[in-house]
Amino acid sequence: MGYQQYGISPQLVERIKLKMKNPALKERVKGLLDGITKQDLQNGPKVQRLVKSIGSVLNEKFTSAEEEQIVRFVLSQRIDPNNTFHLIKLWGMFR
Repeated sequence: MGYQQYGISPQLVERIKLKMKNPALKERVKGLLDGITKQDLQNGPKVQRLVKSIGSVLNEKFTSAEEEQIVRFVLSQRIDPNNTFHLIKLWGMFR
């Protein structure tokens, strides 16, 4: 799994996946990510703010190390939210 190479624990991923099954939380997270561009996802400080905001919505308290690992992961993936192939690749990583 790609995210494990960045030190992100599978337990954290499973907890977040479980929380994202809640339709209300899922909609709040989608609202935070609405309008995000590829450039936004390559901007470290902006990604860090998004990680903090999403953590707050999901009631997850990330350690500074976890936060940094997630930011490094997102930056290295070079995600384009308008590219279906990128989204399918991410979906496959976290199924």
